[in-house]
Amino acid sequence: MKTLIKSIAALITITLITISLPAQTPPPPNGNQTPVEGGNTPVGGGAAIGSGIAILIALGAGYGAKKVFDFKNRKLEE
Repeated sequence: MKTLIKSIAALITITLITISLPAQTPPPPNGNQTPVEGGNTPVGGGAAIGSGIAILIALGAGYGAKKVFDFKNRKLEE
């Protein structure tokens, strides 16, 4: 019985929280400035993604190399 009451209370709480949160639109990408004022930045900001992709590729290659190394060592031990 206690678990039923706790489940119902959790369901009611989650329902009330999700209903009470209004949907909001994101702010415009240029910070409410006109293009004349110099605030016309691209959506997502002006950050370069090239170095981030290089880091992800390097981390993936390192992880793959570790997996291959561990697999070879495990095979040699057997």
